[in-house]
Amino acid sequence: MISRVWHGYTTPDNADVYENLLKEEIFTGIDDRHIEGYKGIQLFRRDVAGEVEFITVMWFDSIDSVRAFAGDDYEAAVVPPKARAVLKRFDDRSQHYEVRETRGSEQ
Repeated sequence: MISRVWHGYTTPDNADVYENLLKEEIFTGIDDRHIEGYKGIQLFRRDVAGEVEFITVMWFDSIDSVRAFAGDDYEAAVVPPKARAVLKRFDDRSQHYEVRETRGSEQ
């Protein structure tokens, strides 16, 4: 299992706009692509130092599945124009981690 981690930051005024865009358009668009090996996405949000930080964590079966999502340069951030318009700043590159163990009950 591969975890793809990415950070984006908005102003407090744009935070709800960005979160709604993620939930209503971007995540739905990813689901609609039916990418083989894509297992889902999580969204985290927190206020920090006058900004609002968002972290997305995507789950894939393999790096090949990540490539199917992001392309050959799979570490490059995938940030649609609508998202870029409300983000203050964001990671240009995503981080990928091999998930070595998962414990606990499902939520």
